Amino acid sequence: MFGLDFSFFAIAVPAVVFAGISKGGFGSGAAFAAASILALVVPPGIALGLMLPLLMLIDVASLRPYWGKWRAREARLLIFGALPGVGLGILLYTYASDDGLRVLIGSISIVFVAWQLAVKWGWIGLGALQMSDRVGYLAGLTAGFTSFVSHAGGPPAAVFLLSRGLGKTEYQATTVIVFWAINIAKFVPYAFLGVFTAQTLAANVVLAPFALLGTWLGVKAHYMILERLFFGFTYTLLVITGSKLILDGLS
Repeated sequence: MFGLDFSFFAIAVPAVVFAGISKGGFGSGAAFAAASILALVVPPGIALGLMLPLLMLIDVASLRPYWGKWRAREARLLIFGALPGVGLGILLYTYASDDGLRVLIGSISIVFVAWQLAVKWGWIGLGALQMSDRVGYLAGLTAGFTSFVSHAGGPPAAVFLLSRGLGKTEYQATTVIVFWAINIAKFVPYAFLGVFTAQTLAANVVLAPFALLGTWLGVKAHYMILERLFFGFTYTLLVITGSKLILDGLS
């Protein structure tokens, strides 16, 4: 359990605004940082349950600005692949402890940053070879799994989408529709696993306007702010929070 006090909202409000900016303007890859941050102050399962309704709200708010601008074939591949991935996530969550989830979420945070830097520095090449539809299903399965256990489905989806040569806005629109569908698929299992509580609902009511504010800022920032500035801040944040979660989980 957790208290809805000033210290909680001092962490939660910036985290939720950040998630809205990320999903609304820069793809879904970095939005899971919000769950990583919240997992520092509340149990990981509660952090996931707290964020899902807010992420779904951000998804709906992001649909209109990017409606119809996505790549339909790639979106279908990722969505259909994600469904069994969500099923795998359910199995893992059923048996994982809070400390295990902390280590998992922290590790995904660190691996995400390492992957992004490896791509940026040219150690891993993307885009030179268009990935096949079969790889799209595999990317979707991975995205569904990591999205269920940490809201971190963006990286595997990004790897596939970038290899297919999508433009900036086309890529953003595709991630919006894909994770709108994945988050809907996660809602019922989350409810049965007990991650939604009266406290998370109360927090959602207070935090919903900040999620919408972040989404609005993200849509504006999509056309105004350099991506490298946004992601530079994101990577630093993820390394710090990921390292802290791993240390907390192991101790």
